[in-house]
Amino acid sequence: MHSKTRIILVLFLGVALGGGLSFGSGALAKRSAPEAQIPTEELRAFADVFARIKNDYVEKVDDKTLLQNAIRGMLAGLDPHSAYLDAQEFKDLQIGTTGEFGGLGIEVGMENGFVKVIAPIDDTPAQRAGVHAGDLIIRLDDTPVKGMTLGDAVKHMRGKPGSPIVLTIVREGEQKPLVLTIKRAIIKVKSVKSRMLENGYGYVRITQFQSKTGESLVRAVSKLKQQSGGKLKGLVLDLRNNPGGVLGAAVSVSDAFLTSGLIVYTEGRVADSRLRFTANPGDVLNGAPLVVLVNGGSASASEIVSGALQDHHRAIIMGEKTFGKGSVQTIMPTRGGTAVKLTTARYYTPSGRSIQAEGIVPDIEVKNVKVASVDGGPVISLKERDLSRHLTNGTLDKATAAQRAAATNKEKAAAADDKLMRSDYQLFEALTLLKGLNIARQTQ
Repeated sequence: MHSKTRIILVLFLGVALGGGLSFGSGALAKRSAPEAQIPTEELRAFADVFARIKNDYVEKVDDKTLLQNAIRGMLAGLDPHSAYLDAQEFKDLQIGTTGEFGGLGIEVGMENGFVKVIAPIDDTPAQRAGVHAGDLIIRLDDTPVKGMTLGDAVKHMRGKPGSPIVLTIVREGEQKPLVLTIKRAIIKVKSVKSRMLENGYGYVRITQFQSKTGESLVRAVSKLKQQSGGKLKGLVLDLRNNPGGVLGAAVSVSDAFLTSGLIVYTEGRVADSRLRFTANPGDVLNGAPLVVLVNGGSASASEIVSGALQDHHRAIIMGEKTFGKGSVQTIMPTRGGTAVKLTTARYYTPSGRSIQAEGIVPDIEVKNVKVASVDGGPVISLKERDLSRHLTNGTLDKATAAQRAAATNKEKAAAADDKLMRSDYQLFEALTLLKGLNIARQTQ
């Protein structure tokens, strides 16, 4: 069912500096506006205000600008994700489906009149400059953000690749605002990245859900299986700081690990917004253990995947509570190349949970902490064989030599684990859990 093309997006923000979106033809988008009873008194009040602005405002404003502003305000007053897109904004949104666009590389929304960073996108100027999820942008160059619309702020952040912009940021835990200078660039987002953590254990990171993310995931897992001799002992799926993207991609990723059952369903006021997506037979891991990493920057499509795999007991969700964006936006083209992005439904996990404003609670909560030695120096570990004049093993044979070689390999793996623990503690914990699950399966 998930192959059906629709203009239904699980977006995280009003207007994106980055994001993977897809467009198609859908009944919801094509349907003509329904007839409604005209609110005469309210329209008269609107006409009165319109006339006042036309006649008395300090500067002359054309009718088109006033009406577009009225439409923007009407949509902005509904929720943080509904918005009016002018022709350029609509074009930029469509370009985003390719995973290549100009900007800083951050997903943003509005909070209390300021631009809030939902998540920096991997390998972009914003991430390299040190922008964090949850940051509040209060100034763009010398211009205060307070009073700007999200669209105006995004336009300000866009610009010629290579040109600099100064962001003034308020961050929790910092006593004073941070000032970051970032050079704009053409952002090329690679949706899926993968590598081997160690023999038999793979790692896949999804940075955004783009139209072909599901296909890329299957190819990545297939490559990891080849590198591991034909099968994997376990996989870590990293959705941390993934702000979402296309609903169909979230369904495809979930379907890759599920063999049957409901993945997600949506509920809205009109029939076209009520959808159900189910899994097809086949599991790319053939039942091998799966751990999904999430945090407060995991939103929307990331939460669909996490919720589906959690409800079906297919994966263990580890990390921190997710953002809690559980609504569906539909892009509806309008006259003159413009469009309306309207929240049309809420989505629910297979068990019927709505995570709107709640988020996905991980099965195992693990904070992203930094691990270091107590004294900051190297940890020295002594064994019997390190002691002066230690007795030799009198029964050394080929089997014992093999055991000793295996022990050496384990020591090397332990050193690699120590390095991983210090660089990414949550990922280290996920790998440790996978190893435990694999041992448990072997002893059953």
